[in-house]
Order: sequence, then C-alpha cells, then structure tokens
Amino acid sequence: MKQIKGVNDFVVKFANVNGSGSASANHLFAKAIFRMGIPVSPRNIFPSNIQGLPTWYEVRVSAKGYLGRRGGVDIMCCVNPQSMEADVASVEPGGYFLYDSTKPLAPHLQRDDISYFGVPLTEMCMREYPNPRLQQLLKNVVYVGAMAALLDIKFSILKDLLGDQFKGKEKLISSNVHALEMGYHYAMDHFKCPLPIHLKAGGNAAPHIQESEHILMNGNTAAALGAIYGGATVAAWYPITPSTSVVDAFAQYAERMRIDPGSGKKNFAIVQAEDELAAIGMVVGASWNGARAFTATSGPGLSLMSEFLGLAYFAEVPVVLIDVQRSGPSTGMPTRSQQSDILAAAYASHGDTKQVLLFPATPRECFDMTVQAFDLAEQLQTPVILMSDLDLGMNDWMSPPLEWDDSYQMDRGKVLDAEGLDKAARWGRYLDVDGDGICYRTLPGAHPDKGAYFTRGSSKNEMAVYSESGEDYVQNMDRLLRKFETAKSYVPAPKTHDPIPVSKPKTKLKLGALFFGTSASPAYEAVEMMAEDGYPIDTMRIRAFPFHESLDAFIHAHDLVFVIEQNRDGQMRRLIINECEIPPGKLRPILNYSGTPITARSIADEIRNALGAKSAEVVALHSEPV
Repeated sequence: MKQIKGVNDFVVKFANVNGSGSASANHLFAKAIFRMGIPVSPRNIFPSNIQGLPTWYEVRVSAKGYLGRRGGVDIMCCVNPQSMEADVASVEPGGYFLYDSTKPLAPHLQRDDISYFGVPLTEMCMREYPNPRLQQLLKNVVYVGAMAALLDIKFSILKDLLGDQFKGKEKLISSNVHALEMGYHYAMDHFKCPLPIHLKAGGNAAPHIQESEHILMNGNTAAALGAIYGGATVAAWYPITPSTSVVDAFAQYAERMRIDPGSGKKNFAIVQAEDELAAIGMVVGASWNGARAFTATSGPGLSLMSEFLGLAYFAEVPVVLIDVQRSGPSTGMPTRSQQSDILAAAYASHGDTKQVLLFPATPRECFDMTVQAFDLAEQLQTPVILMSDLDLGMNDWMSPPLEWDDSYQMDRGKVLDAEGLDKAARWGRYLDVDGDGICYRTLPGAHPDKGAYFTRGSSKNEMAVYSESGEDYVQNMDRLLRKFETAKSYVPAPKTHDPIPVSKPKTKLKLGALFFGTSASPAYEAVEMMAEDGYPIDTMRIRAFPFHESLDAFIHAHDLVFVIEQNRDGQMRRLIINECEIPPGKLRPILNYSGTPITARSIADEIRNALGAKSAEVVALHSEPV
C-alpha cells in the first residue's frame, strides 16, 4: 500500500464527543506544533448542545503558511464510535487512522488503502485511574502522547505547555504528563515511529511566516482589544453564540486597563441587556451622549437590531457593531460558520438605508479594523459593522502580533464645542456646510444656550425641526447618499495581487477572483492550484462596503470574475451587482454553505468545472500572504 509521505504538510483531524474535555487536549496538540516553529491552523467544529454529540478538531499543518482549510484528512484520530464510519471514509487513500482499540474494530470500518493504529485508550485509563471522570479526561491526553510519537513532536514542548497551563497545580501537571508518557511509549513500542508523514522542528518554508513573529489568537479577543485601544468605554450586549466572547474579553481587559489609577474607580460600563433590542438601544444612547460604545451579536441579533440601526443611520448617531456571523436563517446552526449576513447588514433597517461594513480576514485585522470602526463611526456619524464570523472569531489563527502606535489620537469627526458654536455663523444639526454630506454635530452640554437640538427618527429639516415636507425629506435622503459616497474615501481599500506567472496559459480569458474575510486564505491557495493547472487568475480581497472604485475597475478589466463566499445565495455577488450595476453573467459564484469553513480544494474544483478544466496530476504550492 502506498502511504502518504511528507514533512510539515498535512491535515490532522480529531473526532471526539462534545463535553468530554477533548478541546483542551486537542489545543495542546496544535500549540505544540506552533512551538516547534511550524505554521499551524486549528479549527474546532462543535455542536450547539452541551454534551453528547460528535465534535471535531481539524489541524492544518503547512510549512508554506496556508492557514485556510485544504480539504481532505491525512491523519484521523477517532475516539467517537458515533462518527467512526464517516471518519474512516474521510481519510485520504494512503492516510492513517488512530482509534481506541479497547474494543475490536468492526469489519465494515476496515479499508485496505489506509494504515490503522489501535491504541487501547479506555483500557489503559481504566487500569491507571480509578476516578471515572479522570479516565475520560486523561484519555484525550493519552492519544495526544501517541500522536506525538507518531508525528515526532518534541515531548519536552508538550511538558512545558502543560506546565504553563496548570502552573501552581503540581498534581494536575504530573497526572497529565504521565498520561502523555503512556500514549507516547505505547506508540513507540507498538508502531514504527515517526510515520512517513511527520513534523520537523523549524521546518518553515514560508518567508512571510516566522514563528517568532507570530502569535496564536482568535478574532473575538483581537476585536475586544481593538475596542479597548479604540477608546470604547461602554458595551451593551445580549449573549449569543459566537459573539459572546467579544464582550467577555472586553470585560477582562477593561478590568485591567479601564481603572482610574487615582480613585480606583471603573472608567467603563458593561451592561448585559434583556435582549438585543435593548442592547443596541443602549449603545445608541451612549454614543449620542459622547461615549464610544459598541455591541456584539450574530445573525438573529442583527435582525432584531435593525430597527435601531435604522434610527442611528437616519438620526446620524455613531454606533459600532461587531457581527460574528453564523449559519442562518432563524436559529440555523448556532455553532457553524457562514458569511451570510452581508445583505442584512448592508441594508439593515427598513426604508432606504446603506450601512458601512468592514471585512477582516485575520485577528490582526479584527484588532485594527475595530479601532478604525470607532473613528469611522464618528467621522461619518453612522453605524459601522465589523463583519467577522465564527471561524475567525472563535478559532485560533496564526497572526502577526498586534501593534499599536502610542501617538494615535481618536478622530471624533465634526464635533463642535462651545468655542466652535460661538464662531459658527449659522449652525443646524443637519446642515451640510462642506458638501460632503457630513454635518457638524454637538454633544449634550457643549454650550449653555447653543447647539441643542431634538434628535428624532422621524423626518426633519436641516435645523432638526420636525417636517413632513417632501422637499425636506428628499434633501435629507440625498445628503445621506452623498455621505455614503464620501465614505468610499474613508474605508479600507481592497487588496489586489497579480496572477502567478504561467508559462503556457490554457485559456485566453482574463480571469479574476473576488473574496473577503475568512474565504481569503483558501482562495489564495486555490488560485495557486489553478496556476499550476495553467490558469492564471488575478485576485482582489474586498475589505469594506461601500465599495472602492477599484472594485468596479477590477471587474471591468476581466472577462470572467469568480466571487468566492460562504452562503447559499451569493450575497456579496448580489451586492456587487446591485451597487456597481454589473451584468450578472460576468460574476460566477463559488459558494459554500455547509457550516464548515470553505476549502481550497473545493474552490479549485468549482473553478475547474466552470472552465471545463482538469486538475494537474502534481500541484506544487507556493506561499501567498493574505
């Protein structure tokens, strides 16, 4: 049997039961690889119930620095009988399957094109540990020890990580290290270690990724830090998966960084509201009063918040919303990832509304764009929505360290203080003095007798006086549209990459690919696969809505453009068609809406199908920074 071979380039998948304590053990495995200086990208795929259903943890190891899902499984570690049949089937021919051999493997689970490694995990733990709960928890650590021997993970790194994790709890350290040793020695005694597919410390061939210059971080934590550094002092939210950890992290950092050193008093307010409607209402009120305030939610919460988003848009109150997208509609799959809130967010609320959206692709961008969101919200006096997703928000990603410029000053936009009001010849809250659609605003108490106005969600004239005049309404709505045009010069521009040179292209068509957020990394990898097949493809990563003028130019410069996204209806494609008036046939959708993150292989396969192309027998991949 031909076995898969290679160093630092494979996919490992762990199949477990939710609530069994496997997540920390699997995370230990991923962190050990990272500590070896090898690019790694772990993903936790878990159900929405508390306990009992199948869960998976997929680890992409790529010396070339690919952080998106590749597709396929080279090594499966399965300790869940419920999912074993599907888990066996998912292993690539020539791959490897580690399982709990306390009970014999059923005949229908045996394949002749993969290698099996049976480790009696349950039997070993029952013999070693009398406590049933400890048996379950440490069984996970035993298989990590076995995997360490099979893949040549430095045992000292695993011990150091356990020491960090259980610092001050020596009994836990010793029991976990012993469980690691049990699995490690069993594998060394019973199997030929390491496998033909294994790890090599420092085996990093990606010039844009160096372990010493990267960290493992999830997007929700990065966004929370962005809110801290962006000057947020108020957070109001209602808990909802997968966004809850944004505010949890913000609270933890605020307790350290938002305490007045003199008085010891808190310089922040965090409110768990009774629902999402109340949460966004509190944020609107706090922002109107001059605080930098935000909330975090996911699809169902976004739907509920749309009324207040419309109020903030029409009354022109700065608001920051972090939307960590999940599968919908309705409750959908709460613990699965999608990019399916695009249209709901872009046109949030009834009537004619257009909201500003930012699309981060990495934890570093979650941090940077959250800071930017607060500036944009006040510069433009409008809601700004950060469009993250569960994959980016809750999973650990290799990311450049977060950087901060201590000279940063918050940009509060066009805010008049007492002096400014005294100098103004004429002031009206909705008076467009500069012609950019952005008016001058005041904060409560700015002046003893000037600058006050009535904030309303109903129609008004330039002086904020209630009006049902059609002329006043049209004038105001046209100005809001003019402001949205102005926003194009404020938001982050897209990132473009020229095609990988192909000596003998197999098509005369000029091809392009558009994508955003977590679709970016697998999209870049798929584009390189296509280059190896002889199909050069230009790329553009969208980072904001309203769209930059370069998007329109990019589309018109190509014969066919693939739009890669993770939802059923091609929402980004529809938004581009609507906003840029592009003929639909020019934009070919490449979609994934299974709830698990899109893979490079699936993208490449769909592009090949669209072009009537066949895959090259050998695909040599090259690194490509996001």
